[in-house]
Amino acid sequence: MSDPYNRAPGGRARAVLEYLARQIVDEPDAVGVEIGGGQPGQAVRLRLQVAPGDVGRVIGRRGRTAQAIRAVTRAAAARDGEEVFVDIAD
Repeated sequence: MSDPYNRAPGGRARAVLEYLARQIVDEPDAVGVEIGGGQPGQAVRLRLQVAPGDVGRVIGRRGRTAQAIRAVTRAAAARDGEEVFVDIAD
């Protein structure tokens, strides 16, 4: 197991979020993830940016795809003992 103090906060969750988004969208090169927060004891906020035409694909019908993406990303962060929130940029 790696040293928990020698890595960026939200690293695994960021990688999972970026991977999932790239698999869903039509323009995978336009996918970007910004990290905010991450102070000790504070939740990490991940902001997903996609091409304007792909926002609907990422959100899905009634937000179900977005809920699933958030659930998987939270699970990845939980493996590192972190809490994350995922925002999808409009």
